[in-house]
Amino acid sequence: MALLHSLLKLLDRVSPATTAYAHCDIPCGIYDPHHAQLAAHTVIRMVDLIGQLEKPGPNATGDQRQEFVNKLARYVATKEQHAEIFKSEVRILWADYFKPEHVQQYPQLHDLVWKALKSGSKGRQEINLAAAEEMLKHANEIAMIFWKTKGVPTHAAKAPYPTGRETVYPNIA
Repeated sequence: MALLHSLLKLLDRVSPATTAYAHCDIPCGIYDPHHAQLAAHTVIRMVDLIGQLEKPGPNATGDQRQEFVNKLARYVATKEQHAEIFKSEVRILWADYFKPEHVQQYPQLHDLVWKALKSGSKGRQEINLAAAEEMLKHANEIAMIFWKTKGVPTHAAKAPYPTGRETVYPNIA
């Protein structure tokens, strides 16, 4: 067994395996900015729900206070989870999909991804509607560039979610 291991190590030094780059490391070639957009919508929705929560008054029962605390905790946890999903999806597109030729064609891409990741951090750290909307704005800009690199035209439309915000979609016939 040791001989086989040594032989394989030597073979790996002489002819190393090519590294595969994809979000699933196969590579499957399946990338889509939709998950980042959906995560941004979720952060927006959670901020909206947090803002709509009625704080229990001084005469509230223990159950009413507990319900408020439970809802707030769930909304905040979901907001933070989806802000992290947003960041992860943007990082996957940046690291695994976009290539140097895309950056040459769209020189704003580097700065856009950086700003998107920063907005995702702010969306996670704060209960801030403007930060959540900034996440969606960046996700939509990334989506436009992504689909252009594939030669797929896009359109913006009101999303069918409670957020009601505009989202970029591919025009697929």
